[in-house]
Amino acid sequence: MDLDLTADQKLFRTTSKKFLDTETPLTRVRELSESAEGFDRDWWSRGAELGWAAMLVPEELGGGSVSGEGLADLAIVAEEMGRMVTPGPLIATNVVIAGLVAARETGGPGHSADIERLAAGEAVATWAVYEPGTQWRPGRPGVTARAGGDGYVLDGVKDRVEAAGQADLLLVTAGTEDGPLQFLVETTAPGVTVTPSDGLDLVRRFGQVRLDGVTAGRDAVVGTPRSTPEILERQLQVALVLQCAETCGAIDRVFEFTVQWAFDRYSFGRPLASYQALKHRFADMRTWLEACHATTGAAARAVQAGAADAAELVSVAKAYVGARATEIVQDCVQLHGGIGVTWEHDLHLYLRRVTVNRALYGTPDDHRRRIADLLEV
Repeated sequence: MDLDLTADQKLFRTTSKKFLDTETPLTRVRELSESAEGFDRDWWSRGAELGWAAMLVPEELGGGSVSGEGLADLAIVAEEMGRMVTPGPLIATNVVIAGLVAARETGGPGHSADIERLAAGEAVATWAVYEPGTQWRPGRPGVTARAGGDGYVLDGVKDRVEAAGQADLLLVTAGTEDGPLQFLVETTAPGVTVTPSDGLDLVRRFGQVRLDGVTAGRDAVVGTPRSTPEILERQLQVALVLQCAETCGAIDRVFEFTVQWAFDRYSFGRPLASYQALKHRFADMRTWLEACHATTGAAARAVQAGAADAAELVSVAKAYVGARATEIVQDCVQLHGGIGVTWEHDLHLYLRRVTVNRALYGTPDDHRRRIADLLEV
């Protein structure tokens, strides 16, 4: 990312990279891709000890970050995880944490104990926001929450829920008589059914969540109907910054080993990299890659600072990175020739990751329309 890292942040990057290199090399990632869980809970707990789930949490709840700019620090981890196509609930859990922390400032239950569990790596959470047959529309949920007794009763289905089968807590967006509202629901609650879903990304796990008459007490509410749009926006901004950082890490790595391949592979007695046509393609890709970092860095700084144009900049980043990343990796596949489309080569793991990232939390087209709406054009 285009961040002017401090000495502490550089040390944090080195520590996180070393941990990932040691614990989840690509050989381990391939092993995990064949497991039902997709990631190791003990591994996530140790990542949490490095602060991976505490950076958006206030200090009084056990949180804190390396630089005092939690989202910027967290983006460093996301980028390193992207370089290794690492599985794990980094984005899913931190988006929920961001929502819970934001809700504390706008009214409703504090969820202090839940935040502390998540920050310590003792629990995993995920945002249940997509619904079958619909595109990205977090503010218009089809799941209903009827007021009744001492709380609400939730009914409906969510899909494309990341780490649904591994999560302990679901942050569910639902419609009430007063507008959309979010609820923190235990995955073990009566009436909650989680069904694994097949996905393009072989490493990450997604699932469908059915809510049949799930009772949610008033202490399960996150925020208020009035503050929910603001909380949803905060969650989206955090999700997009981390997702774009992860994607930047993935395309960085693919570009590196593709350039190395072009220098190692000879044709007619010369390295492929010496041919002018390939130099031009690499120059184009390098330009796009730097622009991906620049837009992501600008979005991260804006969200971190709570800037007025943060919503616009995260959508600019998502629209650009989402579109360009898949083009870059597809181009790298072509430059590898036949081996680029084999199962044994790692390229397809990266292509799957950036392709899924392109679609999650709104497509580039969705965010171009959002930019137009924000700019009132």
